[in-house]
Amino acid sequence: MGLPDHHLTEGEQRIRSFRPHWRQLVVPFLALVVIVVASGAAMFYIPVFEYAGYARIAVAVISVGLLTVWSFVPYLKWKNTSYLITSHRLSIGTGVLSKSHDDIPMAKVNTVSAEQTLVERILGSGTLHVESAGEQGRIELRDIPHLQAVRAELFRAIDEADDPGEDGEDDGAGGAGGPEPKGDLDGTGRRRR
Repeated sequence: MGLPDHHLTEGEQRIRSFRPHWRQLVVPFLALVVIVVASGAAMFYIPVFEYAGYARIAVAVISVGLLTVWSFVPYLKWKNTSYLITSHRLSIGTGVLSKSHDDIPMAKVNTVSAEQTLVERILGSGTLHVESAGEQGRIELRDIPHLQAVRAELFRAIDEADDPGEDGEDDGAGGAGGPEPKGDLDGTGRRRR
């Protein structure tokens, strides 16, 4: 899911890879059940007359069209949307026929905030807002599963991106200024200035 491992840069570690929450599939599943039941009932109750065969074909064609629009396309959109958190970036992949990947470097992320309704809290999902210093600005990621765990992992990745010399390597920041203090994010997810 997300980027294959051979697309990761040297030293980049995959932290979490996930899709939108399964609740996005509830309406397509209900549509599938309703359309199948309704088309089955329509075919069963078509009276016997000269054009009954054509009527059954029409019901089948309409049912396939509705299934495609209400069930199959939403499922493909869900299946082909992926999020990847690595040690260097947040990657968002979308698209069924044509693919689109947006990468936000961890060093450019300014703010991470989460929002949950009561139903989302019960299901463990929510909306994640990521504000970056790049051209994308503020990105809203809806129906994120395990929202608080994803947010915590994103904070850790941002913190590690800000403190690259922590593993003993020289980060080039030596001199009088020294490295930045650890934990440069305040309680709201914003960088301290």
